[in-house]
Amino acid sequence: MSALTRSEAQLRAQLLDVHHYAVTLDLTVGDETFDSSVDIRFTARAAGDTFVELKPEHLKSALLDGEPLPVTALQDNRLPLTGLTEGTHELRIDTRMRYSRTGEGLHRFTDPADGETYVYSQMFMDDVQRVFAAFDQPDLKAVFEFTVTAPEHWTVLANGITTRTGERAAHGDGGDGGAERPAAGIWHSAPTPLISTYLAAVAAGPWHSVHTQHAGLPFGIHCRQSLAPHMDTDAEEILSITKDCFDRYQEKFTEPYPFDSYDQAFVPEFNAGAMENPGLVTFRDEFIYRSAVTDTERQTRAMVIAHEMAHMWFGDLVTLAWFDDIWLNESFAEYMGYQTLTEATRFTDTWTDFGVTRKSWGYDADQRPSTHPVAPDPDDVPDTASALLNFDGISYAKGASALRQLVAWLGEKDFLAGINTHFARHKFANASLADFVDSLAAHTERDVHAWAEIWLRTTGIDTLTPQIEEDPRTTSGAPTGWTLTIDRHGTRPHHIAVGVYDRDPADGRMLERTELLHLDIPSDEVLSVSGPRPALLVLNDTDLTYAKVRLDETSVETVLRGLSHIPDPLTRAVVWNSLRDMVRDGELDPQDYLTTAEAHLPEEHDLAIVQGVITFARTQIAVRYLAPEQRTAALTTLTSIARDLLRRTEDGSAPGLRLTAVRTLVDSATQPDTIAGWLADDSVPGGPELDPELRWRILARLSVLGAVDETAIDTALAADPSATGQEGAARCRAALPTPEAKAAAWDRLFHDDTLSNYLFSATAQGFWQPEQTDLVREYVPRYYPDAVALGARRGPAIAEAAGRWAFPVYAIDESNLQSGHTCLENPDILPLLRRKLIDQLDDLARALRVRGT
Repeated sequence: MSALTRSEAQLRAQLLDVHHYAVTLDLTVGDETFDSSVDIRFTARAAGDTFVELKPEHLKSALLDGEPLPVTALQDNRLPLTGLTEGTHELRIDTRMRYSRTGEGLHRFTDPADGETYVYSQMFMDDVQRVFAAFDQPDLKAVFEFTVTAPEHWTVLANGITTRTGERAAHGDGGDGGAERPAAGIWHSAPTPLISTYLAAVAAGPWHSVHTQHAGLPFGIHCRQSLAPHMDTDAEEILSITKDCFDRYQEKFTEPYPFDSYDQAFVPEFNAGAMENPGLVTFRDEFIYRSAVTDTERQTRAMVIAHEMAHMWFGDLVTLAWFDDIWLNESFAEYMGYQTLTEATRFTDTWTDFGVTRKSWGYDADQRPSTHPVAPDPDDVPDTASALLNFDGISYAKGASALRQLVAWLGEKDFLAGINTHFARHKFANASLADFVDSLAAHTERDVHAWAEIWLRTTGIDTLTPQIEEDPRTTSGAPTGWTLTIDRHGTRPHHIAVGVYDRDPADGRMLERTELLHLDIPSDEVLSVSGPRPALLVLNDTDLTYAKVRLDETSVETVLRGLSHIPDPLTRAVVWNSLRDMVRDGELDPQDYLTTAEAHLPEEHDLAIVQGVITFARTQIAVRYLAPEQRTAALTTLTSIARDLLRRTEDGSAPGLRLTAVRTLVDSATQPDTIAGWLADDSVPGGPELDPELRWRILARLSVLGAVDETAIDTALAADPSATGQEGAARCRAALPTPEAKAAAWDRLFHDDTLSNYLFSATAQGFWQPEQTDLVREYVPRYYPDAVALGARRGPAIAEAAGRWAFPVYAIDESNLQSGHTCLENPDILPLLRRKLIDQLDDLARALRVRGT
């Protein structure tokens, strides 16, 4: 298929003005395909040639102004429109399209729990072409209306309010297999305002729905019938978060909410966290919790709700002109999601979670060879295939961090004034980085153009290091003051806070902040401070900038002994991030990080910090940064931390910490006895109450350890035949430590092209295990050619999953590194898989450096 280039998009935008899409879908054709027709009304500003894009199973007919076009002219995904005259035109295209099993286009899912079927669209980038023909680029906005024929008991959702307008009797016009088409309902959606093609959306099925009204608009949440009890349990929380964020955005933004309704559909096998379709946001339905979760996980769901709602303005009302400005969507939604959640809901500590989890995602991405500016040069995003590569920690976490720094430097009042000017100037249209910076500049004397150039057009991370010198003059034998010099390795300006901490005289362990200094770097690199040298000095206290920070020697000693006694969780997050960076950069022994975690996590009260530190220790230090012979000891340390947390939470006062401890005990188990006892009898004294998630987690670990067999997995699946159960069983089967299990899993991954995106990921997650490196060694060199072939056959979504989940991540050796680099010499690797391989190989090389091998 031909990726649309930026230059092609610019030429087409100069020629065409697209007005209206009337899309008709028939979802009763069969299990594999559906019928799609579209009527497009557009104007040619001058005579010329262009093309429309589509990816049909079968192109039935195409009419331009009532005259047939040759269907044989379709090449790849382009149907030429030649000899257009100046003026208004009508294009009608009738096709049969194929349902997706990979989360792209129109995805079809049959719920194993009850046999009900659901479909939903994911049209991002160029996947609208899998659903209907379109002039597919973001700056050709148009009005969209859907007419959908669906099974009688289904409900249809779309961007605009949908109404059931008619019925269709059963008839004999055969579908996939020539069978009679059943009776059906016909639904029509209200016309949208002007939106981009990638934002059009439809979802259909026997949804369980909860409806309400807010601010004069219909709000709804929707999920599969089998998840109904679980959504009902959380409906009040989900809708309360939605309403609170909606009200806060209405206060912040002068442009009112621009669409006629606000539906949130929790859909199965969704590749991303969510998608900002105007009026119909789609979420992965793991956010409808079947089992116990921590409050941090609830906060994550709330943040995604806030993030997607921010997109109604950032991305939907005002849309990027081309995909080099994807940060104008994602960085803003990321920043606004966290900030608005803090301001409007009970989740008031969201920036700590951002600092521990999201920011490290950006830091890691920015140190790989694949890094790119937050706002890359347009020439570096020449087509849609290259644009898809930039949905990463740079566009989300680094961009949001840069915006947080901008707000700290500019002031929130001027920042919001600039945003509202931006909306007013470009509503229902498109905009670029230059447009946004001009809007900001209208409200400040500061040079935001220079700020944008150095913050958004450059790559890499600055490192800030303190140098402290005590004043040689003394009073009664004690220094009268000290001098702070900040060494900056990098080029960006930073507006930061510096926390100065001393020990509380009433409690020698507790640290208290004695000063919070606000500095501008480079102008304030040297600062004289009176009084004795502090016990701890923290650069970037309150985490307002994006930079790695280092600790002076005295502060390192204080932190290793007293990190949990720093009063502010956001400061503790900054310090933990500093230790994490030092491990990754080879400046702190990974074992020292584990020792620090063992000393301080049992006293840590912030759940996001506990989860973040344990995740890094378990998934990186224990299995990648330490030598294999040290792994068991590292897992034993994590088990010790978990047991300490369990003892501390025996009174039930911290259920999230307790659940985190139980999960850690399961994931770190080196012997099966304890967790096998829990699974056999969940009334074991001291054992956890088991829900489906914990049962599958335990069974997965027992599978890795060889303590269960296929029969036990089959029994568990019979007890939980849900979609989640199917994924759990796939993960467990792939994790079994036998040659037969590995061979079967490999065949499913790389040769079964019917495997859905979620079952693929679950199987891949089970396959590679650090305890089984010898067993799977033969598959390491096989991975590269098989992954390349798989990506070529199944497309970007599965290629991305193959690069993320199926990579031999625990084969930490030069042979794997060399095999990977040899693979990259192949010019035909799908771009998204190539990016994943580059990143994985860089992480592998880093692990080798940290190990000293």
